[in-house]
Amino acid sequence: MEGALNVAIVGGGAAGLFASLLLARAGHKVFVFEQDRLEPAPDVESAATSAFRSTAPQIVQPHIVMAKCRELLLEHLPDVYDELVAAGVAEAPLSTQMPASLADTAARPGDERLMLLMTRRSTIDWVLQRAILAQPGVTLHCGVRVIGLLAVPGEPPHVTGVRTTQGDLPANLVIDATGRRSPIDRWLKEIGAQSTATWWAECGLTYYSRHYRLREAAELPAPPTTRIVAALDEFTVGIWGADNGTMQLAVVPLAKDHRFKTLRYPEVFTAVLHAIPTYAAWLDVLDPISDVFPMGAVRNTMRRLIVGGAPVATGLVAIGDAVCTTNPTLGRGLTLALSGAADLLETIDKHGNDWRAQAVALDELVADHVLPFYEDQAAIDCARLAMLRHKIFDAPPPAPGPAISDRVTFAQLRTAALFHPTAFHAFWKIMGMISRPDEVYTDPHVVACTQEVLHHHGSGPSMAQPTREQLLVALARAGNHD
Repeated sequence: MEGALNVAIVGGGAAGLFASLLLARAGHKVFVFEQDRLEPAPDVESAATSAFRSTAPQIVQPHIVMAKCRELLLEHLPDVYDELVAAGVAEAPLSTQMPASLADTAARPGDERLMLLMTRRSTIDWVLQRAILAQPGVTLHCGVRVIGLLAVPGEPPHVTGVRTTQGDLPANLVIDATGRRSPIDRWLKEIGAQSTATWWAECGLTYYSRHYRLREAAELPAPPTTRIVAALDEFTVGIWGADNGTMQLAVVPLAKDHRFKTLRYPEVFTAVLHAIPTYAAWLDVLDPISDVFPMGAVRNTMRRLIVGGAPVATGLVAIGDAVCTTNPTLGRGLTLALSGAADLLETIDKHGNDWRAQAVALDELVADHVLPFYEDQAAIDCARLAMLRHKIFDAPPPAPGPAISDRVTFAQLRTAALFHPTAFHAFWKIMGMISRPDEVYTDPHVVACTQEVLHHHGSGPSMAQPTREQLLVALARAGNHD
């Protein structure tokens, strides 16, 4: 192929593998460097059993393929989509997410775009790894760590490859897909380049999750593709359907709320879920198939490689979590990873080896496709953290919003979605990342129906939850057995 590039991709997670497939299929020669020794498992269940890695603790936490990610798979990687379904990943039409309180459940035009895929992350990685091993034009280097960049001086410096623990590799383009712990700023400093523009917003949460399998012939409380995430008074709790008859449950407290440290014990995790009737009903039809997996140090981050209108370096780009991480509760990571890989392919096709134009164009796509979801997540978490701190630590209550406004908040729309079909479909356009959040929050029809619901229903029906005393009893269950 004329104009084919040698591309070094640092990181063999979802973002790196998505980019590898897209670029190799476009005729580029791709070299992937992954510091862990990843041996493809023989089957899906073996992959799940061996999924935990200390360098990527998110792999074993609940995941979901949102609607936009599904669309991108169908558009760019239809064979991978087919392999996911063949591996047991479950397609979940929007109708499976409708709450019982929603009286009007009629389908609407565009609902087909809002289908989800329910799966464990390990199953996605298993399918991607198999696709990479079968893909001509991709060389996978496992157990090899990238320790820096090759570059020629300039304003800005131009990256010409990577330095690894097994030697140097020249490359026309280097892609940082190392994730939320990216060393990119250290690499840039070493070649005399300016640091990236990076900012973050507090998430303030710790995750505790466990995987379960549905009992055969059990009468289920809801479809196995159910996703129920509830913001309770003192913590968040959720259940997500997954592949091959499995479910994922998580309890997500404030990181600074040390009462919840005992959640790492299975008997405590079970006791807390049993104290919430909605989730207790699910536990009655589930058998645990994993330990409890904790994950901390979660925060929302945003990184731009254009500073003051100029790239910090040319020949270097970033995608996935190396660009943006968001609170995992809303499941946006995989979509941002695949959309970043697709945007990168588009910029390469358009700008070739015009490295400065390529960097600027990719940053413009980040501003369009990534930044709105980072800003939305930061606002959602700010409001949620303020409420939790008020309930738990007697901090001042969150400032009330204006009674009448020309926009709604995520929390208001989530409440209205329980009752009004317009709000429900609007809510899932944001959840599925089909629409930018602000487009929905300021839609006059959505604003009107949301305000109508809030006027008649207030904050909506609250999920039955344990009292503080019942919660403390559950959290003190360490030493017993579930």
